[in-house]
Amino acid sequence: MIGGSLGNLVEWYDWFVYASFAIYFADSFFPGDNPTTQLMNTAGIFAVGFLMRPVGGWILGRAADRHGRKSALTLTVTMMSVAALLIAVAPTYGQAGSFGALVLLLARLLQGMSIGGEYAASATYLTEASARNRRGLGSSFQYVSMTCGQLLGLGILITLQHTLTTDELETWGWRIPFVLGALFAVVVFWLRRRLQETDAFREEADAGGAAHDESARGTLRALWQYRRQAGLVMALTLGGTVAYYTYTTYLTKYLVGSAGMEKKTATLVSFTALTLFAVLQPFAGMLSDRIGRRPLLITFAVGCTVGTYPIMTALGSASSYWSALGLSLLALVVITGYTSINAAVKAELFPTRVRALGVALPYAIANALFGGTAEYVALWFKDSGHETMFFWYVSGCALVSLVAYVFMPDTRDAALSRAEAEADGADRAGDRGDPAAAPAQAVR
Repeated sequence: MIGGSLGNLVEWYDWFVYASFAIYFADSFFPGDNPTTQLMNTAGIFAVGFLMRPVGGWILGRAADRHGRKSALTLTVTMMSVAALLIAVAPTYGQAGSFGALVLLLARLLQGMSIGGEYAASATYLTEASARNRRGLGSSFQYVSMTCGQLLGLGILITLQHTLTTDELETWGWRIPFVLGALFAVVVFWLRRRLQETDAFREEADAGGAAHDESARGTLRALWQYRRQAGLVMALTLGGTVAYYTYTTYLTKYLVGSAGMEKKTATLVSFTALTLFAVLQPFAGMLSDRIGRRPLLITFAVGCTVGTYPIMTALGSASSYWSALGLSLLALVVITGYTSINAAVKAELFPTRVRALGVALPYAIANALFGGTAEYVALWFKDSGHETMFFWYVSGCALVSLVAYVFMPDTRDAALSRAEAEADGADRAGDRGDPAAAPAQAVR
């Protein structure tokens, strides 16, 4: 669990640090007089990285289902290390014209492939590695580590803000976190090489073709048999991913550009709010292990649907650190109903032979269409003079997910391995007073 979480932390640190430092390097690659336009250009490249997430989800999800969760996790962190290094050495517009932006784009595409596979591999790994009655708790560490990766990036940003001048940050200081990201990834590569494979995957690999067509494992053909579950993953992801990126990556820019808050203060608000947000995840995960997944998901969707407009409007008028922090925390508490358990819910929808791909591909498509574009859509509405329309957009996405949550089954008791399925069969047979029926029930 520690190995999977630490690797996920570094992956998401590299992914989010781009957004955190965009306010300092936007002018280096996209010169001009309009700060909003510069941020829109960097946000556009941020969004383009999401377009590669379905590709990465397909390729690496297939690899995780066919060759193991461990091998996929090792490959994703290698790709992320290379991408971070490319951004660290990318030439500015003054040094190489548009070539620097092209390097930035290529690195972001590589990051998109990496993170597309990372989400599914880590979600599957953390869920399968957890005890059955603690999957909500175990999978919650995906967003704990994801948020800690963002906090690490914000912590480095705050440190650099207090040790370097603004001019130094905009000239060369913004490269430091990307160099560190590449180094962190090398350490995680070594760590992931030592991970143990999950029992569920080992059972599937040992079974070979005895139970089903081995060549179909981790393929789109196999996933098509579970197309309803794949559609459900997209629907339940839609509202959560838009809300998450609104109150995390976009929050700092919103406080600076719309509330008129100083960059240092806005960064500190995000850092403090995200720290408390990370602490909340395991508690919500444990709660889902007791009462089920659906109550938390429905609570999130209702809160986001009715609360986004008033919270974002109030944040736009926040004049102090404490008021901005309180409102940010309110929003993140609501979002916890989704973030703490979404990894477990998605993994519990699919069988082992297609679980990683089933989580990866539909999730990545939903993120490419909605999560990755959230910041760009927000800035587009702001630039067109209709910023409040974005608030309704977020609420609408949450409403779509709410419908999915209401009609979906609760996945808490799903069997993820043959051993769990056999235990269920034995329990049902025992309830009927017919122990001999247990094996047949498990096979079915």
